[in-house]
Amino acid sequence: MFKSTLLVFLAAALAQQHHQQQQRQAQLPPTTTPIRGSWGLQAVDAESAWPLVSDKSEIVVAVIDTGVDVDHPDLASAIWRNPGEIPGNNIDDDGNGFVDDVNGWNFAHGNNRLDDNHGHGTHIAGIIGATGQMAIRGVAPHVRIMVLKYVDPKRPGADPLLSTVNAIEYAVRMGAKIINYSAGGKRPSKRERDAIEVASQAGILFVAAAGNESSDSDLKGYYPADYDLPNILSVTAVDPERRVLPSSNFGARTVAIAAPGERILSTLPKGKYGLMTGTSQATAFATGVAALLMANREGRIEPQMVAQALAMSGDVQPNLKFKTRYQTVLNAKRALVMHDRATSATGLVVEQAEMLDPRLLDPQL
Repeated sequence: MFKSTLLVFLAAALAQQHHQQQQRQAQLPPTTTPIRGSWGLQAVDAESAWPLVSDKSEIVVAVIDTGVDVDHPDLASAIWRNPGEIPGNNIDDDGNGFVDDVNGWNFAHGNNRLDDNHGHGTHIAGIIGATGQMAIRGVAPHVRIMVLKYVDPKRPGADPLLSTVNAIEYAVRMGAKIINYSAGGKRPSKRERDAIEVASQAGILFVAAAGNESSDSDLKGYYPADYDLPNILSVTAVDPERRVLPSSNFGARTVAIAAPGERILSTLPKGKYGLMTGTSQATAFATGVAALLMANREGRIEPQMVAQALAMSGDVQPNLKFKTRYQTVLNAKRALVMHDRATSATGLVVEQAEMLDPRLLDPQL
């Protein structure tokens, strides 16, 4: 009963998102100069952090979402390629159980078609790792985005919870270092928690959106972000004045950090660009900074250390009192600099990072 109700609600929410997204999206003029005016990139001080990344390791980020436009000019070169798979031969070359999973897998329909019929997944991918070939540069332009499609608003039918679990298991098997997840629900799932725990044991950071229900997550559980696992980093959204958005969930205990989430410019399907708002966008910023930190350590860093480093190194904001655990807004440069100092001087010890999430995509764009 819960699953069927969830699917109906999800389909309705996605349809509304799609309508709002179409109203907001805009085609940008061709340019060879990446747009650097995004307030989000400026707010997290991403450009100051880039020179501090000594190693341009291609950290693999699994984006579990609505799919991604893998041919978008600002994303095409950032898409992960399965080294064990030969494209188009209709053979499971690497024996992982998935045929022609060259760039990831569509768990909503059980095939390798990764097209994004909504726009949410493409927008998230752009914030994380757009390369700036045409117009948009992401927080971590050297990542490799593994596309894991778990839901399709135009063709609902698969159980989104089961698809999520299967996508997490795939990310673990195929070597992702970070999982970006922008969905969730109020009921916990043992199987989902177990999958994320396995990911933690595999050294994978799980970055989850805090959700958009205007609620205190300390009082109302939101999963998978509220699972008691050290590799989960929960992220809420703030506006340019560093205030938590009215639609965003918060929690002095359960939410770790805040990041830009209002009217964020990023990539959209069919080579387009547009604005979206929500904790999903904030989560993508956190994932990007986490990828920069991991690249500086060639991926050899425990996920809970990354989560703690991001949360503790952010800019302290009085607006976030009683809203997040550390009362900080994400800062990429400080994360890299302070983590270097902490590990060399004190051997940073990480306490458990409790966080939150979603399984229903942001109802507000």
